[in-house]
Amino acid sequence: MKVIGAGLPRTGTMSMQAALDELGFPCYHMESVVKSPKHTQMWDDFISGESEMDWDELYQEFDAAVDAPSCFYAAELL
Repeated sequence: MKVIGAGLPRTGTMSMQAALDELGFPCYHMESVVKSPKHTQMWDDFISGESEMDWDELYQEFDAAVDAPSCFYAAELL
């Protein structure tokens, strides 16, 4: 993870994602969760306490993260 956008949803995160993608930092956003049943399941299992989050697996295709749910775990990502 090279860039962590800790801003809350609705604070320009979609624009930030577009900018980071354009700059060559593939960016994880809530839409990444919605588009991937695997990611949806990983977050569900993590939030419900069924499993620990494998941050490396979750973000293996990404160099940046903005928006929820990532912004709520900025400290863990650091």
